[in-house]
Amino acid sequence: MMEAMSRQLGIGVIGMGWMGAAHSRAYLQVRHRFADRELEPRLVACADDVAARRAAAQRDYGFARAAADWREVVAAADVDVVDVTAPNFLHRSMVEAAIAAGKHVFCEKPVGRSPEETLALAAAAERAGVVSGVGYNYAWAPMVQHARHLIKAGRLGELTHYRGRFFSGYGRDPGGVLSWRFQRELAGSGTLADLISHVLDTAHFIAGPIRRVVSQQHTFITERPLATPGEGTHFSAKSGGPTGPVSNEDYVGILAEFACGARGTLEACRVIFGPECQMAFEVNGRRGAVIGSRSRAGQIAPNRRAAIVTSNATTSPRTHCMARILASRRVSRRTMSALVATPPPDAARKASAWASAYSSAIPASLRRRV
Repeated sequence: MMEAMSRQLGIGVIGMGWMGAAHSRAYLQVRHRFADRELEPRLVACADDVAARRAAAQRDYGFARAAADWREVVAAADVDVVDVTAPNFLHRSMVEAAIAAGKHVFCEKPVGRSPEETLALAAAAERAGVVSGVGYNYAWAPMVQHARHLIKAGRLGELTHYRGRFFSGYGRDPGGVLSWRFQRELAGSGTLADLISHVLDTAHFIAGPIRRVVSQQHTFITERPLATPGEGTHFSAKSGGPTGPVSNEDYVGILAEFACGARGTLEACRVIFGPECQMAFEVNGRRGAVIGSRSRAGQIAPNRRAAIVTSNATTSPRTHCMARILASRRVSRRTMSALVATPPPDAARKASAWASAYSSAIPASLRRRV
């Protein structure tokens, strides 16, 4: 009955690498995760210049058509939304063409290689009256939603400190090839756009806005083996052969002052050893604190009463958000029962469903690495 009432929304995905595949899996999960949906996404067309990726997209995700030329996706009459997951240097031309064709656009970040490119595309979408979106998904994680809820409700009191980080080791192998991600002319900035942009987005969502910053950046691996065109990804590695210079940054560190008065540190690195992929935040207030990580349980301590919020959004399709009050001599059994029995707000339930759909879009091999 719900499917009969839902309006079909034709989806066209440009770029069927790792991210294009992740988005496609997520679209397929919508019908299983959102019973009250009014729109039904349908994978109509995809584009990629690698024939094997086009064939895999039709076989694995059921795209009706696949093309080598992305312009065919933009021009298709049955495509309502163009989803751009191509390399950064192609974003502007693809997004501009989609907007000119009257399509709604979802673009992976960074939308542009510079603030000027991004602002120009945002202005074009606004002038055309199309719906636009960008892939900052961490704000929808259940623990992030719950942390924001606690802060807005005053449970932490006046905020004093914020620490955010995104540590990922995908580029730590010096033999990792010089893909477009490591070249400023193709990617724009490196870790700034790729990783710490998520840290900034989450910081704004939880504790923002940010009033002023001072920052530093550094490139630890300055040379990489040249990539073979059309083969591999930025995870690929090779030994021997010619190398080329890395022209954007591996590391970014920021000292921040928030408008609320809190002081913060934000860090991201793509070549670090230790964490495989750690996106985490810590917030301190005068009455409590919140600690959250996508790779381990978040810890919440409002009003000196310890609690745990866990989310398996990155490790299991059966995503859940749970608050469990820890026993304390200062907390009566009646108080604990009341707190545990309190239902989460609708926003948290919807966030959990969305995170579950996003989780299902992550290949099992990558979920094991997180």
